[in-house]
Amino acid sequence: MICKVKVQKEKKESAAEIQQEEYNEFFGDYSRETSAAELRDYERFLSDNVVTPFYHERLMYLRCNMNLKEILSRKNPYLLKAKNISSSDELVRSIVEAFLSSQEETMFGNKLESFAVYVSSKLDTGFKSELPSIDLEFERDDNYYIVGIKSGTNWANSDQAARMKDNFKTAREYLTKIKGVRKNIIPVNGCIYGKNAKLFKAHQEDPEKSFYRVAGQDFWQFISGDKEFYKEIIKPIEDEAQERDRAFKEAFDGKINAMSMEFSSIFTFRDPERLGVIDWEKTVEYISGRGKTAIAFPKEEKSAECEEYEALKKARTKAEKEEEQREKEIKQEVKKKS
Repeated sequence: MICKVKVQKEKKESAAEIQQEEYNEFFGDYSRETSAAELRDYERFLSDNVVTPFYHERLMYLRCNMNLKEILSRKNPYLLKAKNISSSDELVRSIVEAFLSSQEETMFGNKLESFAVYVSSKLDTGFKSELPSIDLEFERDDNYYIVGIKSGTNWANSDQAARMKDNFKTAREYLTKIKGVRKNIIPVNGCIYGKNAKLFKAHQEDPEKSFYRVAGQDFWQFISGDKEFYKEIIKPIEDEAQERDRAFKEAFDGKINAMSMEFSSIFTFRDPERLGVIDWEKTVEYISGRGKTAIAFPKEEKSAECEEYEALKKARTKAEKEEEQREKEIKQEVKKKS
């Protein structure tokens, strides 16, 4: 059972002071400053394992997944028209930026998650968990923390949130019944950025599904013990990003130019009076018309680099399926012990 201690707050306290008191109640008054040596180590990790691979994956996604045939077929043509887009370059830039943006949150979030695990491994011998919905396990004092790490606080719909709660309960049962953990097991949903005023998330029907949510400054203090840590890690990310972004922007501009030429050759009028004007009827027909399209797109040859990238994507998909299978196996093990 997770217990929440209620403390009466004086009205004169600020919201930030109240939140800090809540934090101390839930996780203990664990506080430390990050040393200069630790910061240098974290900077190296961020460079080698977060920013550099993020830009590489971003570049590979641009080169290997971004083609006009696929991304145009998924866009709302009426929205594009409503935005008063009038040129091939403007349209292509709009849809490419939207698709990249939709992928970047996941790409970067997954890599920053590995950084949180690394920091915990250095300070509390934390480790990457094999349990479903759990990314990190570590012990501190009399508590055993199981942490599911997400990018922001609005990551889940109702089904995803319910699954996380179920998996928190299963993880607690698995650790106590199968692994013999005797410490107080505390489930935590840690969010890399954002704010979350109410830390304790009570489950009225089943208290075993209750958990804590810490976000932004609170999350990074929870991991590192340093209340300024969330600001300290932004500088090394900025420095490395400036170096990597130059190469990406060159590739991005080249991709926009190539796709704009392709779009113009297929979806703009060719007669002198309307030369280069977008043929919106043809565009809508390609996206929404019944049956297969007769429009022919140039065939793209996959480079060795892109084939390697596709193989990595398939490996991730396989790992996700294995995680789903492991989730079923763990629940079966727990059920046998019940």
